[in-house]
Formats: sequence, C-alpha cells, structure tokens
Amino acid sequence: METDTVSSGQRRPRVLVVEDQEGIRTQLRWGLSERFEVALAATPQEAADALHSQSFDAVTLDLGLPPDPDGASEGLRLLEECLAHDPAAKVVVLTGNADHQNALRAVQLGAFDYYLKPVNLAELRLILDRACNLSRLDREAFGEDTSTAAPAGSEEILGDGPAMRRIFDTIKRVARTDVTVLISGESGTGKELVARAIHAKSPRRHRPFVAINCGAIPENLVESELFGHEKGSFTGAHTQRKGRLEMADGGTVFLDEVAELPPPVQVKLLRVLQERQLERVGGRELIPLDVRILAATNRDIKQETMKGRFREDLYYRLVVVTIPTPPLRERLEDLPLLATCFLDRYSGEYKVRVRPFSAEALTAMQAYPWPGNVRELENRIKRAVIMAQGRRITPSDLDLPPETQPVPPVSLKTARNETERRLLIEALQRYRGNISQAAKAIQISRPAFHELLAKHEIRAEDFKSVGTTGRDS
Repeated sequence: METDTVSSGQRRPRVLVVEDQEGIRTQLRWGLSERFEVALAATPQEAADALHSQSFDAVTLDLGLPPDPDGASEGLRLLEECLAHDPAAKVVVLTGNADHQNALRAVQLGAFDYYLKPVNLAELRLILDRACNLSRLDREAFGEDTSTAAPAGSEEILGDGPAMRRIFDTIKRVARTDVTVLISGESGTGKELVARAIHAKSPRRHRPFVAINCGAIPENLVESELFGHEKGSFTGAHTQRKGRLEMADGGTVFLDEVAELPPPVQVKLLRVLQERQLERVGGRELIPLDVRILAATNRDIKQETMKGRFREDLYYRLVVVTIPTPPLRERLEDLPLLATCFLDRYSGEYKVRVRPFSAEALTAMQAYPWPGNVRELENRIKRAVIMAQGRRITPSDLDLPPETQPVPPVSLKTARNETERRLLIEALQRYRGNISQAAKAIQISRPAFHELLAKHEIRAEDFKSVGTTGRDS
C-alpha cells in the first residue's frame, strides 16, 4: 500500500483508493492528493490491511478486483467488509457502463454513491468532498474523535513535517494514560505547548493545569512553593499555605526545567511520585495527592544523572515516556507554515495591513540557523509586522542577514537532496504554490514534481500566501 501523508495543522480528509490498474491509481493519486490525504491499494488484501490500520473518511472502490476482475464479487465483498469495519466511511464505487447493475447493487448494500468511468477528476473531487463532510458529521454525531493532525489543545503547535507528526501521534497515545512524560528540547521549541496539549487531550482536562518553572524560583523557596508550608514553619510563614502540587490536585503539574531542582527537593518529588502523597514544609500530616506529572528540560538530563547532579531514581521515574521537541533548524519544512501563521496573527493583533514576505526574506529565513527556535521566529516576525514600511517584508525587517552560507553537505546524496529541496521550495515560493507553473519553471513534468513533493514531504498549499508572483493553482 502506498500513502500520501502530507498534512497540515488542519487534517485533510483521508481517502483510500482501491484500484488494480496502476495507470488509474497513479492518475487518482495525482488528481486527489492536493485536496486529500491519499492511500493506494491494488488488491483486496492491501485494502483490508489499510482499513484495519487507520480510519478513512472516504473510499473509492473499483468493483472489478482480482481474482475476479471481470466480475464484481471481490469488490462487493470488500464493500461489505469496509462498511462492517467502519460504518462512517463513505464508499464511492467506480465502475464502467457495462457494470451498471453491480453499481446499483453496491448502493443497495450501503455504498455512498457510484461514478462511471472514465474518471473526471473535478467531478470526483466534488463527490469525495461531500462524502468526507458527511463522514465527519457522522463521526461527530456518534462521539468519535474527529480531531485534526494536531490533537485538541495543541492548536498553538504548528507543523506538518514528519517530526511534528510523530509528536502529535505520541501526544494522542500518552494523553489517555497517567504515565509520567519527560519533554526534552532546546529553549523555544514549544515544550510547554506539548505539555498543555497532553493535558487538554487527557481525562484530566477539566481539572487544573499548573505550570512551574523550576529554574525561576529562588532555591530557598522551591520546597515551599511546590509542597506548601504550615504556619510558623519558618520565618515569614504567618499562615498555612498550599503548594503548587496540592493546588493542582486532580489535574496536571508541568515541571519546566526540572533539572534545576536542588537535590533535597528531588528527594521529596520522588516520594510524591512513588507514594502519591506529600508533606508540607513544617508539617507532619501526609496529604493524599492525585496529580499527573509532566516534566521538561533543555539539558541532557541523562548526562546530568551520570555526573551526579540529578538523582538516578527520579530520572527513571520521569522518563517513562520521552518526547523530544526538535529545533527549528531540523524542521525547516514547517517554516513557511509557521511564518505565515505568525504573520497573520500579529497583523490582525496590531491591526496593520498584511505585508507578504519577499523572496529574499523567505530565502534568509530558510538559511538562518534559528538558535532561539520557534520563539525567535515568532518574535522576529512580530517585530517585522510592527516595523516594516515597504510593500513586502524584507530580511532587514526581520533583522536577518540577506544571505547566509549553508553548511557544506557531507555526501553526494545529501547535496542532491538539498538541491532538489531548495529548487522545489524556491519554485513554489515564486509561483505561490502553483504546481503547474513551478514544475514548468524547473523544467520537469507535473507528475515528476508531485513525486518530488512526496519524497521531500513538502505541501504546495503552504506556499500560496507567502509567494511573490504567479497565481494560485
């Protein structure tokens, strides 16, 4: 089975194409992949495997499948299997004029619609749009999860590259449980956003989410801040006070920069994780505690443990599941989407006219190493929205050098891939995501351009609002 897994912050409808003729499969993939996530199956077994591995909003089904290509028995059997496995999936039967009766029979069995070959892609797209919309409404009516690629509560996490899709998938998996999660990554990569998304998707979402920056609290106050204190337990403790952990009872605690905790506090935190109860500073009563702990660090916490600066037993309690957040320089495929979203957000917030990025600004952003990651990108675009005076945002508006020499590639394969990727991005930027014009500009066919987009996991749609010339495709 082949799959196009290109997605955006808003998940596109998912369509399974079941067709034994390779030419038609390829035509449907090229014609549908700009609007839908497309998976291909050439045999009933491939289709069955796909249906059981993920959910689809719609299925296009050729009735004449092997081992009965001249009849409809396999196609009708697969139709019944699909509807039994996922009643919300809408099946559109593709058939020839000679097979009209079997198409009607398929509709009687529960197919959403049928379409006579040869295929007109524009008409088929309209049918699939309607089918996918009805599928979504059916799932919502029955309370099924129709969330986008980014799970609920992660609206601020932007990205559609492979690294971010892995993070979204992990969030969905761990949110259902109460396991402790350690989120690692450089400053500015969105660790707290990941933690908030896990909480928002969890059964605790209606209870408090308490974020604590362990590195921002003076060392002599950390213990009291986390665990609370009793009246008179130290100078200045005039009243009893609940700690942040106790205030989050029933909800989620996010310990940012957890590696900054002093050793005595690490001991007490370990006890909370082990015994699910705490003792306030100066108190003798053990207080039951029901919280989920999420932690984050921008250090190599394993190295901190090996050097004796972080307790090994606490380390193993925290790393039940780890989620590494990649630096922006390792997910540049997400940069056009991020830049456009920040540009739209702050243009609206500051009530200024939206100025598109110039080609030079886009090139400069792709070449810049982004040591401050997404936070730095956001702040530079915020500055540009306020300060830019020309018709387009330039590298100087972003306070970026107009040109930055890229790091030399380490191999011929790397050089080839980087060159292909750069040509694709530059062509899409210049022609605002218009695939036909972009393919013509770099002198390759439209199908070959689609194949390269799939290879490098680039979405043409992300460039429609950030280009310089041309018209939308």
